[in-house]
Amino acid sequence: MTRLVDDTPSALPLHLVPEAGHESWKADLPETMRGWVENCGFVGKLGQWLLMPDAEGRVAGAAFGWGTSEMRARRIFNLAAVARRLPEGPWRIVSRPEGLDPLIESLGWLLEGYRFDRYRDRHRPTAALVTPAGADRAFVERLSRAEFLARDLVNTPASDLGPAALEAAAADLAAAHGARFRAVRANDLLEENLPLIHAVGRAAGTPRLIDMSWGERGPRITIAGKGVCFDTGGLDLKPSSAMNLMKKDMGGAAAALATAQLVMESGLPVRLRVLIPAVENAVAGNAFRPGDILKARNGRTIEVNNTDAEGRLVLADALALGAEDKPDFMVSLATLTGAARIALGPDLPPLYCDEDDLAGQILAQGRRLADPLWRMPLWPPYEKMIEPESADLDNAPRGGMAGSITAALFLRRFAEGTRRYAHLDIYAWSPEPRPGLARGGLGQGSRALFGTIEELARG
Repeated sequence: MTRLVDDTPSALPLHLVPEAGHESWKADLPETMRGWVENCGFVGKLGQWLLMPDAEGRVAGAAFGWGTSEMRARRIFNLAAVARRLPEGPWRIVSRPEGLDPLIESLGWLLEGYRFDRYRDRHRPTAALVTPAGADRAFVERLSRAEFLARDLVNTPASDLGPAALEAAAADLAAAHGARFRAVRANDLLEENLPLIHAVGRAAGTPRLIDMSWGERGPRITIAGKGVCFDTGGLDLKPSSAMNLMKKDMGGAAAALATAQLVMESGLPVRLRVLIPAVENAVAGNAFRPGDILKARNGRTIEVNNTDAEGRLVLADALALGAEDKPDFMVSLATLTGAARIALGPDLPPLYCDEDDLAGQILAQGRRLADPLWRMPLWPPYEKMIEPESADLDNAPRGGMAGSITAALFLRRFAEGTRRYAHLDIYAWSPEPRPGLARGGLGQGSRALFGTIEELARG
């Protein structure tokens, strides 16, 4: 698979050639190699690549088109496009063109090596990159390992990753880092006042709250990740076309665990807590129903107007529990609404946060670590949309307008008591293969949150 390695004399040169500078680059080549480049039509367009032979016909290097800044801006990772094409062995970047971010391009190189091969052997790229100056290799490798964890969890079908298996994955992560771990299961959820998690998951018979804690000093950080391992929609049954990707409805939990892995591997001085309500939203005689009025952990009543808006219900109990510790920062991660995808598409999850400075930190860390987000408003005039006549809150306001905003407003009602709160409405899926982004699961939000937590830990 793709790797980062130390420099070695055997590393072959990899030339990154901007479109505007390809003539001057070509002029510095030996005559025979210059003729080869010209005959192959290489002009530095983004994504163009070319193996360069020596006089004996052996591979002596490669050129990769670095294109223009406008074209590079259309991708998150650019160098990753050539990682899958180069022959096996180490490669060294021999030019530093404008727009080369060594951290992001090194990360993209590693991520290009990801393949989900649990059920089928799949070819992985094998070229290695000499770690570019300015990239912390150990840090980049931690980022890639966390992303691979999230992708593996999201890509695993519900037949092998139900709530019990998600609990086992979290328990393994906790054991690897000496974290405290417990799970509240089935009817014990009612005994411990987690009624919404029980209501949503009881039809499948396997609901649970996963609770992991780590660290003894520093700011209190709580991450709540939606762990709906499969979502049929419940009695408001989804059509089959909308159910096809519902194994990814635990993408918030996957991103939460990826973030936790980064925090623990980095040894950040924080008191971390991860809360994952793990359920399947299934159909059975005891499934919760449209029109039911449920009571949450914090005593608020909720009218169920759509059983397919279950994620905010299970997160409500988790957030209410987390808020009781009065954390310095609490964040929820969830594949929550189709409205977010309609507004911003699959690549750009909305960020909801009342505090300008904190929102700015999260967005900046997303840009730094190739984990883009876009801030959306917690618009107070829409509060009335989630307030029905019969209960304190409505889980699915009629009309569908501002669906991602109203969902975030709903969750905020259960984060009361925390110092600062943010919510990320993620997609957790790449719909098509792109450099560094295999088709399938993604750990969206995890790197942006890790960078933010790292800043908070440093005061």
